[in-house]
Amino acid sequence: MKYVKIFQKTRYPAARGGKSLFIKKAFLVKKKVLVVGGAGYIGSHMVLALVDAGYAVVVFDNLSRGFADAVGSVPLIVGDLRSSSDLDACFAEHSFDLVMHFAALAYVGESVTEPELYYHNNVVGALNLLASMRQHGVNRLVFSSTCATYGEPDSVPIAESHPQRPINPYGRSKLMIEQVLADYAVAYGFHSVSLRYFNAAGCDQKGRAGERHDPESHLIPLVLAEALRVKQGGEPDETALTVFGTDFPTEDGSCVRDYIHVSDLCNAHLRAAERLLANEALGAEMYNLANGAGFSVLEVIAICRKVTAQPIGFRQLPRRAGDPAVLVGNAGKALDVLGWKPERPELERIIETAWRWICKAV
Repeated sequence: MKYVKIFQKTRYPAARGGKSLFIKKAFLVKKKVLVVGGAGYIGSHMVLALVDAGYAVVVFDNLSRGFADAVGSVPLIVGDLRSSSDLDACFAEHSFDLVMHFAALAYVGESVTEPELYYHNNVVGALNLLASMRQHGVNRLVFSSTCATYGEPDSVPIAESHPQRPINPYGRSKLMIEQVLADYAVAYGFHSVSLRYFNAAGCDQKGRAGERHDPESHLIPLVLAEALRVKQGGEPDETALTVFGTDFPTEDGSCVRDYIHVSDLCNAHLRAAERLLANEALGAEMYNLANGAGFSVLEVIAICRKVTAQPIGFRQLPRRAGDPAVLVGNAGKALDVLGWKPERPELERIIETAWRWICKAV
């Protein structure tokens, strides 16, 4: 489903006294995908995956937390989801078969202190995107959702049927859009696949893209940045690495998360796109993307020490508001329906790809 057949009639003038000829020719044109938020961490990896798979790609990003150089050679439209005119100009210029939406603010702690920012960007922005899509006749969306919609789990691993009780504005903003998509499916025949990520980690194995956030809040790049500082001659005792909470109800007291390689996430998006383009996903579908295994913060630090061969230190601070103790996912539905499972499930291997990137990027 990476190409669409286009028919074009061409008129050939006839010799004097004869009739003109019309010949219909068929052309194969690449399916075109709009990647909203394609200059960010996961979005930039998705751009690579789509191009590798033979799709035509356009990126729409306001670059507030993304990087223009991350999109490579694909067209970049600098625009904001909160501006309907920016979106309408994008859809007027290009004809898209499908949209992938990654352009959300995603810091749990920040969402607690700045909820207006999160609801405006993540909710209002997504509604603007959906309005422009409908106005321009585009009705297929792959939506970047999150396991934060579940809140504190009743049991793990978490399946899609688990109640959704988010405990922070970030998770609530994502759940709101999932519910909107379900309503749009009924009212407008709008087709979507929402993918609930657990913790994205790692970098492109070919070194073409990496993880860059400003500010950085993800555990693995923070730990590896500390390892790099020590490798370059810094004193381990002068660490700025912080572990928030060592009193969670877990084996070592630090919170537990399910880590999944970013390229595996992208592969799931490709499968979701193929399902939508083949008209197999009718309505609003939701899938977990997870490894099904959890690692505590302290275990992640220990594996980073092994991979980097550096004596990584850290400081302990109280828990952050909005952090659940354990988030581990069950991705059985994605296996059954999308035929997807992680190809890089080993955390050590995931961290190795991130370490290669951060060393190369220095």
